[in-house]
Amino acid sequence: MKPNVIDEIVKNDLCIGCGTCAGICPQKTLKIQDNEYGEYIPSETRECNSGCGLCLEVCPFSNSENETEIGTKIYGNIEGMNYLPETGYYLDSYVGYSNKFRRSSASGGMTTWFLTKLLKEGIVDYIVCPTPRKNPEKLFSFEILSDENSVKSASGSAYYPVEMSEVIQKIQEIPGHYAVTGLPCFIKALRLATQKNKKLRERIIVTIGLVCGQMKSKNYTKYIAALAGNNNFNKIQSVYYRGKSPEKPVSDYYYQFIDENDSRYKIFWSEGVSEAWINRWFTPNACNYCDDVFAELADVTFMDAWLPEYSKDSMGTNLLLVRSPEVLDIIQNGINKLEITASKISVEKVIQSQSGVLELKRKQLSHRLYLAQQKGLKIPEKRVNPSKDIGLLKKREIKLKALMQEESKQIFLDNCQSQRVDVKTFRSRMNPFVRQTYQLRLLGKFTLLPMRAIKRICK
Repeated sequence: MKPNVIDEIVKNDLCIGCGTCAGICPQKTLKIQDNEYGEYIPSETRECNSGCGLCLEVCPFSNSENETEIGTKIYGNIEGMNYLPETGYYLDSYVGYSNKFRRSSASGGMTTWFLTKLLKEGIVDYIVCPTPRKNPEKLFSFEILSDENSVKSASGSAYYPVEMSEVIQKIQEIPGHYAVTGLPCFIKALRLATQKNKKLRERIIVTIGLVCGQMKSKNYTKYIAALAGNNNFNKIQSVYYRGKSPEKPVSDYYYQFIDENDSRYKIFWSEGVSEAWINRWFTPNACNYCDDVFAELADVTFMDAWLPEYSKDSMGTNLLLVRSPEVLDIIQNGINKLEITASKISVEKVIQSQSGVLELKRKQLSHRLYLAQQKGLKIPEKRVNPSKDIGLLKKREIKLKALMQEESKQIFLDNCQSQRVDVKTFRSRMNPFVRQTYQLRLLGKFTLLPMRAIKRICK
């Protein structure tokens, strides 16, 4: 019998919770549910007797084909196609914003414009994307949308786990042309699934990718809500993750939580959100083994323009990497009709905008792979090789953040009683780790310190 996703992925803490395995399982023996840490994982509803191994073959963290190999099949023979190790395949790159949706969107509104354009032009019948729900235990879920107003209502970033099992099943049941949005690992899972399933291959005709540095669990949102002043997460009805303020740069956006009484709790990135994000609190373990920054298997990838010339604009600006000739035509059409304000930008600038994520997913990944090997852990094959040599300070930073990643999950459970979060105790237990990372940053500014002193502090 072939190995399955439970034995190879879930039991080795490598599951990202995309739900593709459950969505494509011919026996429907898998069900997606969240674990105690607020992360989605599959479980068996009954013993699988087929032994087909399909669930493992579509898993983005199994040792199936990598993004370069799959990308070559999809995009390698397209005229004018380019390739870089950082971005994967690409035809062209753009910077700009939607004239209609910029103000109401998390960034430049280009993703919302593109999705509504696909429906308006009749290119697709359905859009599959994360959509808000007024349910404290499931604030977002993947939904199939068929009208522009629904797509507009679903616009905005969602730093919240979602899974695709139900929509993948529905795509197989309901004929039509679909466009699907997703993070890099989700798009990879879909590409693997379309190789195995004819209906998915014929019906999913456009894939839209988003740049991703890491995913977050449901407990991340509960913690930030408590930090904002609402520590009874059972009463949260909705959350908006990327609010813009005219008096602040676009990088200092705010999260807003609304409870059942329509009370609103707001907290800015600089008021504690960044601490949890940058230090990888509430991040699934699978994110430690991702090397895809630019959603290399998506027909178009959208991202924030984190560049000095754009990041101070509170309205927000998008960067785009286009891999499909059809998408390229849609972008050019939007420019000609003045629906979007966009122009070409060098791919080097696009890469520069995500330099921090590239550092995390390439250079630091190599050392995380080495550490995992030293511990005898099962790890997926990646396009970077394990490496011991990364620099003394960076080694310590990686270990510290890995420790915070794990500790944040358990400490949160320890300080979450009767649906309430004890933020003060949680932060007091995390503060020793935060202080150490602060000391490391200071050390990084004083490279002339004697190596002996640095080694002593890093112990």
